[in-house]
Amino acid sequence: MTTSNLESYRADTTLRKTNMNLQQAIYLIGQCARRMNELYGQVVFDEWVIIHVQDSKGRVIHYTGPRQANFATDIAELKESVEDMLSSELGCGDFTFERHGVGPQADALMVIGPDAYLICNNTKLSIHQITQNPLWLQAQVPFVELGDRFRANPLLLEQD
Repeated sequence: MTTSNLESYRADTTLRKTNMNLQQAIYLIGQCARRMNELYGQVVFDEWVIIHVQDSKGRVIHYTGPRQANFATDIAELKESVEDMLSSELGCGDFTFERHGVGPQADALMVIGPDAYLICNNTKLSIHQITQNPLWLQAQVPFVELGDRFRANPLLLEQD
């Protein structure tokens, strides 16, 4: 997505609520990740996963991270931590953090559309370790803003 396309998209979303497509969601998530890393001074989440949950089954829609080759085999541990976070009542744009996850477990989960979720993870540090850095406070701002974007314009995935 070019800068002019993004500006057009931003202008359009201020006028009315629209659904976001997958390409727009991936672009905004990437922008958020880069901005968080800049503000934090190092990588906050090295893994970003969009999943679609339907009939209690999750399907990976998009994955960015260091475990590209073996992500499918590591998903069992990730699934357990995500299921715990999904039990809470979250609306579109809302998020939650898993304070005790380390390694392949999810550190954060955001609702990004109907049955669509963004899983964020640092494969080396726990969210507890990340939050000990004073720069974490300002690094959260782009994440909150990302949630606001999805709240206003949810990702709409095609049904299986």
